[in-house]
Order: sequence, then structure tokens, then C-alpha cells
Amino acid sequence: MTDTADVVIIGGGCMGASVAYHLARRGVADVVLVEREAVLGAGSTGRNAGGVRHQFSHEANVRLSIESIRLLERFEDEVGAAIDFHQHGYLFLLSEMANVQAFSRHVETQQGLGVDVEWLTPEAAAQLAPGLEVDGVRAATFCARDGIADPNGVTMGFARAAQAAGVEIRRETEVTGIAVEHGRLAAVETNRGRIATAVVVNAAGPWARLIGAMAGVEAPITPVRRHIFIAARPAGGWAGRAPESRLMVIDFETTFYFHREGAGLLFGMGDAGERPGFDTTVQWDFLERVTPVAARRLPVLGDAAISHAWAGLYEMTPDAMPIIGPAREVEGFYLIAGFSGHGFQHSPAAGRILADLIAGRDPGFDLSPFALERFARGAGTGEHHVV
Repeated sequence: MTDTADVVIIGGGCMGASVAYHLARRGVADVVLVEREAVLGAGSTGRNAGGVRHQFSHEANVRLSIESIRLLERFEDEVGAAIDFHQHGYLFLLSEMANVQAFSRHVETQQGLGVDVEWLTPEAAAQLAPGLEVDGVRAATFCARDGIADPNGVTMGFARAAQAAGVEIRRETEVTGIAVEHGRLAAVETNRGRIATAVVVNAAGPWARLIGAMAGVEAPITPVRRHIFIAARPAGGWAGRAPESRLMVIDFETTFYFHREGAGLLFGMGDAGERPGFDTTVQWDFLERVTPVAARRLPVLGDAAISHAWAGLYEMTPDAMPIIGPAREVEGFYLIAGFSGHGFQHSPAAGRILADLIAGRDPGFDLSPFALERFARGAGTGEHHVV
């Protein structure tokens, strides 16, 4: 077993696997990825809804989406693994005039970057999504190249390609400490021994703040629980009562969303009263608050049987923007975390960018919106399309 490495990546979700893959592509193969669980992607990666979209408010996030979706579209050819990627689109429903005006500006940004986003009337939105009720909706936006992908397939595709190139992946390996000497990274301590290294990548998702603290780095990342429910196929099927495609529909003001998932229908909604924490126990009383909202937009959900449910963690930052790049106070310590609910879909581009930085290459991307130091400088422009 390796006791030294050029790079140690902490976290075996989509971000860690993407960084490992892109480092190997750049000739940095003396890499050890450590994952606390027995399988990769057991944390937030494996518990998200799989959405992939261009429709963000911040230009930097739109650019991450453009690059990431391009790679997902050719994933099998480039990475060597087939992924279940359905580009059936994202449909945002807007009911408040303030959001209509804000989306108008954001769509202009998206279109200016070459993204084909359409404005739809409520009637056109209803035609696009059978069974949808648009009472109170003023307008909608739709991008056909948005879609749904398989988080596990993407993560394992990156991981296997990285392993084939020489990256070592250690499962059931928990980080217990990080040694810093004279302001520089020296080693990572784990329950399976010490790994001497000069470079550490903190890809620990909701646990990134705890990992950062081990190195003396403050990362303002807060874990927040989010629920996902699966409605069983009703008697008579979904025909005319819900989209047959995997179109993602989002009621922006309530954050209620749904899309087809196999024979069932996946749906969820944010909880403004959720307290930060690491608890991923399903709170079934929350379903009682979701159901009236769900039934208003998709009536078939009003009396739907729930086949199963789970909860995962969003890794929130104060401005809902990720942290990608080095921690200036500790040489060799890098972060790729805090994606605030859109990490999976941005992992292809974010992993490439951080790999370029570590390998000494120009990533060709303005990273100032993602810099850790931005929080000390004061409030900037954050991401508004958080669902």
C-alpha cells in the first residue's frame, strides 16, 4: 500500500472522482483518493435527483454547465463508460413578477453564452408537460439540452478511468487528521495509516468544513437536509396525468420539482425551516407539507402512493456558489466543495479546472467567483437559481 502520494483526494463522490480522472489525464497519476465509506458516491452524490441544467443566474455557473454538459454528451467516447443521460429538458415555472423580471436578465446571460433557452407562455408549458396545472403561472423558461443523468454511473466512470491510469482508491479509509508544517501540507492521517503528501484536495462535500478545520482552513460550508420522494405508478399509468419523458419541472417560487424516474415519479421540495446538520433520516411529516404544493401543480400526486423516499445533504455556502481553488493560508491545500445543490452536474468541469490548477496549467476560467477569499472581501453576486 502506498505511504506517499503526490496528491491525496479526500472524498469519493463525483467531485473527488472527477479530479482524480482529470489529474490522471494530465499525467499526475501518483494520486490516492480516500473514501470513508465502503463504496464511492455514498454521500450527497448518491442521494441527489440527477438534474443537469444550463439555467443558472450566475455567468460562472452557466459556463460550468456548458462545459460539463458537453462532456456528459460524449462521456462514453471520452471517459469510456456508458451513462444514463436523458436530455429531455428543464422547465421553470414562474409565478411572481419579480422572478419573471429576474429570469429575463438571467436568460439574456444564458443566451449570450450560446445556450438555447426559450420563453414559454403558461399554456405552452402545460402542453409540454401533460398533467401540469399552470394556475397562477405568469411565464416559463425551457432548455431542451438540460436533462437527467445517473450520478453513480458518472462517478464510477470517472473512478474506473482514473484507476486504469494509475490512481489508487482506498475505500473504508477515514481521515483523522491533516499535518501542516510551516504553512505547508505534510501528510494526511487516516484510520489506516499516514500518507505523506504535499497536496490535498478537499472534496468532502457536506463534511468539507470539518476536513478544512483539520488543516486550519475555515470553509463556510453548511450541510442542509433535502428530501426526495418516489411516487409509485398509479392504476392506469401516467398517460395524460404526468409527462412520459424525463422532463424536469420546477415550480420556482415553492422549489417543488418533479420528473419521471423509471416506472415512478420523483419529486421533492426545499424546506425553509430545515436546520443545518448531518441528519439524513426521512422526516415523513414533511411529506404532509409537500403534498398540497405537489397536488396543485401535478394533481395526480394528490393521492399518490409513495414507494420510497430518502434524504441527502446540500453543501451550502453563504452565496450558494462553490469553492474551487487553493486555500492561500496553507500551501498545497485545495477545495472543491460547497456547490449548494448543483455539485453533481458541475463535477465534470469543476474537476477539470482544479486538476489544471494542481498540474500548473492555466484552467482558462475566471475563478474569482469561486475563490475562498471572496468571503473575507464581503458580499458579491451569488447564485439565485437554487432549488
